[in-house]
Amino acid sequence: MAEKLSLYRYKTDIPIRFSDLDAYGHVNNAVYLTYFEIARTSYWTEAIGWDWNKTGVILGRSEINYLKPLTLNDKISCYVRTTRIGNSSFDVMHVLVKHTENGEEICTTGKTVCISYDYPANKSTPIPRTERQRMIEYDEPPLILNTN
Repeated sequence: MAEKLSLYRYKTDIPIRFSDLDAYGHVNNAVYLTYFEIARTSYWTEAIGWDWNKTGVILGRSEINYLKPLTLNDKISCYVRTTRIGNSSFDVMHVLVKHTENGEEICTTGKTVCISYDYPANKSTPIPRTERQRMIEYDEPPLILNTN
């Protein structure tokens, strides 16, 4: 998957902790989901203004493409954008890059299918109108809308 970083408006730095490493000194594969979660939550809070007191979000699916290993001394950032919006679900793309002398190098890409969720009712719910509009305005034109 060749990602165009120019399509992404949101980026946040991610710290690599010693506890993230495996026996070979690489970031363990399971930790990448945590990195995506950190970036996605920051994106929803800072760029979209998601109102967590009214509506939650759960994950329906996660995909990860491991391209290059990360190590403790790497300085990394994660780009995030919404790529599809349905009635209650939406897709979020993630690109982890490490900072090198030659610029940013893509190391990992991933996609999560997120579901707007009503925790008290224990069921999915339509994406709130305000958050939907903010995602559209923030990530368009490459955003794919699905009105189902």
